[in-house]
Parts: sequence; C-alpha cells; structure tokens
Amino acid sequence: MKRVLFLLALGLAAGTLAHVAYYRLQAPVGADSLDTQLAWMKSELNLTDEQYLRIKELHQASSPRLRALAAQVGELQKEFSAFEELRRTRDRVDFLDFARFVDARRHVNRECLDSTRELVLASAEVMTPQQRQRYLRLIATAEPLAQSFPN
Repeated sequence: MKRVLFLLALGLAAGTLAHVAYYRLQAPVGADSLDTQLAWMKSELNLTDEQYLRIKELHQASSPRLRALAAQVGELQKEFSAFEELRRTRDRVDFLDFARFVDARRHVNRECLDSTRELVLASAEVMTPQQRQRYLRLIATAEPLAQSFPN
C-alpha cells in the first residue's frame, strides 16, 4: 500500500513539474525588453544589424524623456479625476484651476507628440528610402511625417 501511495505521489509531482515547466517555456521571454519591442522592425523592414543597433540606440536615448512624459500624463489623469469627482460630488468647478489644468495637458500632449515625432523621424533617417516608406506606412500616426521625406 505504501508503494502505491508513493508511486501516486511521485506521478503527481512529476505531472505538476511537467505542467509548470511547459507553461514557463511557452511564456514570452522579455516582452518588455527593448529588443523584443523592436524585433518587429528588424523583421518587417529587413533592417541590417547596423541599422537595428542605431535605431535601438535612438530608442534608448529617448526612453528617459518618454518615461517622464508618461509619468506627467499619469499625474494629469489623476488630476482630471479629482476635478471630475469634485464636479460630481459638490457640483462645482474651479474654472481658473481647470484652465491651468487644460493648459498643462495641452503642453504635455504637444511634448509627447514632438518627442514621438523626433524619434520616428530619427529612426526613419537610418533606413533606406524603401524601408522608410514601408515604416511610415506601418505607423498609422506617422502619416503627416511621411511628407517630410522624398519617396
């Protein structure tokens, strides 16, 4: 009887181990890494290793600025939620404070757009004309940027 229980426990442990190992091996590796995020560019645009490394450097250089802007956007979203809560609960709005908020949001949105545009244009400069054309077509928000480059 002990032997049967031991074999059942061993089988259960082996099955559990196999299950956990399978799902860990199937999980995407480093989905948040820059290499993973930029891998589509290398394969879709047939970038050379040199082009890929240069584009990666551009992204690494712009990352601190973009992260800071993302943090500002998060703070503005919290501030807007506070305005909404005050409006709903007390049925009042401080219009001067709200105007300051709208101005700050407009400023941050402009900085986000400019920073993104600079990164896209700098990345496109590294590419051949054919790669650049395909890249700008792939990026839906880059439509106005496509006019910045000759075909």
